[in-house]
Amino acid sequence: MKLIPDLFLTFAKVGVTTFGGGYAMLPVLQREVVESKGWATEEELADIYAIGQCTPGVIAVNVSTYIGYKKAHVPGAVAATFGVVFPSLVIIILITALIRNFSEIEWVRHALAGIRACVCALVFSSVIKLARKAIPDLAAFLVFAAVLILSLFTDVSNVVWVVAAGAAGVMIRTLSSLRKKKGGDGT
Repeated sequence: MKLIPDLFLTFAKVGVTTFGGGYAMLPVLQREVVESKGWATEEELADIYAIGQCTPGVIAVNVSTYIGYKKAHVPGAVAATFGVVFPSLVIIILITALIRNFSEIEWVRHALAGIRACVCALVFSSVIKLARKAIPDLAAFLVFAAVLILSLFTDVSNVVWVVAAGAAGVMIRTLSSLRKKKGGDGT
């Protein structure tokens, strides 16, 4: 059962190299889970991310649990989940034990500011890579553009946008197939 330790170590690697939350782990996940291990395709990862964002809890935990379960059921889910949280747990315990006012140290604030800028760039890069596969046509681009604009200028929950985009996708594809069917009948 080499897969269980592999799930733990892979997700521990994701957890230890990720600063800035679930979105920041996307480039590392993409490299490890899609490119290196082949445990999911880019399309599957985008779907898993969307589902992870809609479900309660931390997105990194949700995504790792889902992929772990997909690969090795409950033992895989436990290994992947524990792997992704283990580095943070260790780091937080060490920081808490060693430094009282960690965030008040000037060089730490400057380092974190630089890390946040880096995370934004990495997330943006991943979005561009995922968009190439996730937005295959004009209809998908219009859904993407509408959700992007509305999410930037409203305070509506991400869950609403994901559900609305899913409904729009179903409606668009249904109408498209009805048009093709109608056109194919010669009417």
